[in-house]
Amino acid sequence: MLTGQIHLHLLSEPKNIVITTHHKPDGDALGSSLGLYHWLKAKGHHVEIVLSSDFPTFLDWMPGREEVIIYPTAKEQSEHLLANADIIFCLDYSAISRTNILEPLIRAASGQKWMIDHHLDPEDFASLSYWDSNAAATAQLIYTFICSVNGDREGMSPEIATCLYAGIMTDTGSFRFRSTTAAVHQIIASLIDAGAKNWEIHEQVYNSSTENRLKFLGYCLLNCLEVIPEYNTAVFSVSKEDLQKFDVTTGDTEGLVNYALSVKGIRLAALFIDRTELIKLSLRSIGDIPCNEICKKYFNGGGHLNASGGSSSDELSQVVNKFKSILPAYKEILTK
Repeated sequence: MLTGQIHLHLLSEPKNIVITTHHKPDGDALGSSLGLYHWLKAKGHHVEIVLSSDFPTFLDWMPGREEVIIYPTAKEQSEHLLANADIIFCLDYSAISRTNILEPLIRAASGQKWMIDHHLDPEDFASLSYWDSNAAATAQLIYTFICSVNGDREGMSPEIATCLYAGIMTDTGSFRFRSTTAAVHQIIASLIDAGAKNWEIHEQVYNSSTENRLKFLGYCLLNCLEVIPEYNTAVFSVSKEDLQKFDVTTGDTEGLVNYALSVKGIRLAALFIDRTELIKLSLRSIGDIPCNEICKKYFNGGGHLNASGGSSSDELSQVVNKFKSILPAYKEILTK
């Protein structure tokens, strides 16, 4: 759904543009941001990407990454850019609170906010909104925003294609989630035709683990995984001491929850991580098991049907026990 399209004419002349995405960006958040960045730069706009935090090292290879501004290390520059932006793109988040420490700056900025996103229940803050909860990734929407909304199929450079391919690939679990439709495969084919080297992207993302991360993964599989067979559920519970023991950095826990979901017969997987200030929760499921409902109702979060997140200020053991206590309410759908 595209609303506020009357504002699209603003892109016909050079503008000061800032691209933002959610805190702790994943592959889709960074891929969509960098893909849009390269397209807008090619159109003559002055463009900057401002993030509230760093991102996983396995995304450090992406074209344009060196241009990204991390707010905590460049506060004055970031504040100036946001305050003076004509347009602030809000990518891969449906509520400004998802930008964490950037939220007050974005809300206070006088420039138009343009949201491109695929999450449920978008906040009503954008002058222009391009939103579709059925899209596999925000990077998919950036592709159609460039090629269909703006009619610029010829503007799909190899750099843009690479970033968007990475975004779609990571948000679909390498194209295995139910959101991977025929239309997604057609877009992926188009991105490969435009110069995305699919084998290199897969290698960079999935075969670039540090020795430390692999040891952390092995530790979690051996010590932190609990299978609850009566509810076809598996749970990872990772303490702050575990994180400290392996000197875990941004991105080291990425994909961990999927190992729980890979256990035969498991239909719901949960990952609980003690981040000191909050317990962070990631849920993954198959079929019609509503991760988004569970996260929204019980853990101050939300997301997609089969992939959602939340948080809690309680102790780790309390949060895990709370999660277990709600499983009986979902027994029918978990065990059918």
